[in-house]
Amino acid sequence: MKRVLVILPNAFEVFEAAAFIDALGWANEYGDTPIETVTTGTATEITYTFGVLNVRTDALLNNIAADDFDAVAIPGGFESKGYFEDAYSEIVLKTLRSFEESKKPIASICVGALPLAKSGILHGKRATTYHLMDGKRRRQLAELGAAVVDTSIVTDDNKITSTSPATAIDVALTLVETLTSPENSERIRQLMGFAP
Repeated sequence: MKRVLVILPNAFEVFEAAAFIDALGWANEYGDTPIETVTTGTATEITYTFGVLNVRTDALLNNIAADDFDAVAIPGGFESKGYFEDAYSEIVLKTLRSFEESKKPIASICVGALPLAKSGILHGKRATTYHLMDGKRRRQLAELGAAVVDTSIVTDDNKITSTSPATAIDVALTLVETLTSPENSERIRQLMGFAP
């Protein structure tokens, strides 16, 4: 069995988090390798970007050990709603560094790449992030030491970054592939109806 930790910072994008949870859930149910998904955050109750939905996490982040998991995933969120205050907290950054130390897969969607960069694990690595807003987020990513690439999804070593919510399912299925196999990921893609 594989175990994936999904970090939900306050003001996370529910669509991006759902892509991870859904694709990993489908893989657990119909794939060739069981995958358990555990959500975590700095609090037990997290508000998503648009504030209508409160989510209860499975575990508090300060009770999590990277050694107990095979991968970590983090969705993006909105700065105006407080995403970076939580995503840049030392406990989030420390957790990301712990996964990097073990070279375990680390997947992010959209501005979820910025906490990775803030933690230092993208320094000198190829990465991408949100591409609109006149390139503001990409400039921030570069200022944090990443080598910004103009591609929708970038994989460098064990790290996956992407440009926007539109990439969410592809990132989640890339994570499934990394944890299992290309054949398994393709099967889940087809079963979920995302195959071309």
